[in-house]
Amino acid sequence: ECHGNVHATVMDTRHTHAFETLKEVGADKDPSCLPCHTVGHGLPTGFKNERASRRLAGVQCENCHGPAGHHAANPGNPVTRPRVELAAMMCGGCHNAQFAPASVAASHRPYFEEWNASAHRAVRDELKEDFESSAGLISSCGRCHSGTVREALIKNQPLPSAHEAGAVGIACATCHDPHRKHVWTNVVSGNVYTNDLRQALTSTNDFFLSTSDVFTNKYDPNINLCAQCHNHRGASWTSSSRPPHHSPQYNMLLGTVGVLPDGVSSGPAVHAGTRFVAEQSGRLLIVEKQCVTCHMQKTDFHGGPPQVAPGAGHTFNVTSYAACADCHGSGANAQGLVVFVSVIISNQIQQVKSALDTWAAIKAPPPLYATYGTRAWEYTNPGDLSPGGPGPSAAEQALIPDNIKKARFDLYLVLYDGSFGTHNTPHALTLLESAQNWVQEELNR
Repeated sequence: ECHGNVHATVMDTRHTHAFETLKEVGADKDPSCLPCHTVGHGLPTGFKNERASRRLAGVQCENCHGPAGHHAANPGNPVTRPRVELAAMMCGGCHNAQFAPASVAASHRPYFEEWNASAHRAVRDELKEDFESSAGLISSCGRCHSGTVREALIKNQPLPSAHEAGAVGIACATCHDPHRKHVWTNVVSGNVYTNDLRQALTSTNDFFLSTSDVFTNKYDPNINLCAQCHNHRGASWTSSSRPPHHSPQYNMLLGTVGVLPDGVSSGPAVHAGTRFVAEQSGRLLIVEKQCVTCHMQKTDFHGGPPQVAPGAGHTFNVTSYAACADCHGSGANAQGLVVFVSVIISNQIQQVKSALDTWAAIKAPPPLYATYGTRAWEYTNPGDLSPGGPGPSAAEQALIPDNIKKARFDLYLVLYDGSFGTHNTPHALTLLESAQNWVQEELNR
């Protein structure tokens, strides 16, 4: 009655029908399953059995928000208002494998355990300090590092306090909508998905969200879920303060980031969803789900011996190459190719870095080299390739040639993509080759 809009959409979710899933496997009387598939099982007024308390079957409002009798009696009193909890532990109480009985271990994946071991689990400590010291960073950085901030921005609500912003990382409800199902059409395959994801799994439109952008002006739920944050944030080679952020993965995948010489072009990787014919089988194939295909592979339970627990794909690491087998012949082939490409890209990164150091030593303006040594080519706040101190100041950056600025920009894009070429090998190679050529031009002057 009071929450009619939400109630209407919640009734169509899997949570609402959680008790039915127990009935399907004959576990609707199992006391180890009922606490997570009904309301209040084990409590005096909670679910007892289907005949006595059918209205308490399934996962309902109270499972997540707690009892609300006092709130219903006095809805205007903020003290009795039910809690809205974004922390992943709320979901993890049921979406885990640790407490699942052995009889259903095969169907209970360790979603919470894996997420809790991932980088998404918490806001970085240095960002928590930044939130406390600068309120502006709550929006500009919190939009991708804080679940509470992102939730507020998506709902166009007031931003949380610095403490609240630092309390919750990228949690379950940041990506999953507990209150409704969404329907998405895959733009590369045409397949239609019905799921609880807040954004699409796949997109091919270039996208970035810079720290200065107004969130509501750029937010687009049709952009790949991961790309909402894993984008270059408007990085430009003309910026001198610091290298590109460690997040250009989506733009690297599409081949839309970086600066290239006139006449040199690049484009999207096959991994972005381009249709191609596999050499091994002659079949027309496609990497349909982009990031999720490799970074969120699920694995099945094996009874053993030895017993192997199922995987939930929520560490977001590539833990298997099984998904690559259709295109590359086998997982082993794909893994070998990743190693091969990684070595090539790593070597090229070092070659460009060495060339930049050489420029600093023999071609940089003498005051720069005297003050900064081989960091004379770096940003004011150097990247990971040049530890040990600051780079040239904002004023001194004007002494660095444009070719060197372009080279360092492309170099750091490839490094901070983090895949060492796997996301888009041709584009990574093109960027590094261009960087090498730009440095060489300056060395030849």
